[in-house]
Amino acid sequence: MRCGSKCFIVEMEIKGEKQIKPVIARTPIDARKTIRLEYGAEAKIFSVIEEKK
Repeated sequence: MRCGSKCFIVEMEIKGEKQIKPVIARTPIDARKTIRLEYGAEAKIFSVIEEKK
């Protein structure tokens, strides 16, 4: 975990199935990059929202 990291909730679709996954990243852009690295280009990302505690 890096300094300044936050938890983001990513809403995405993989193989026709909607999923919601928490991702720890500094920015929403980093959260999108993390999802694309893990699932590849077939993951359609609908929204990235910062989780409020």
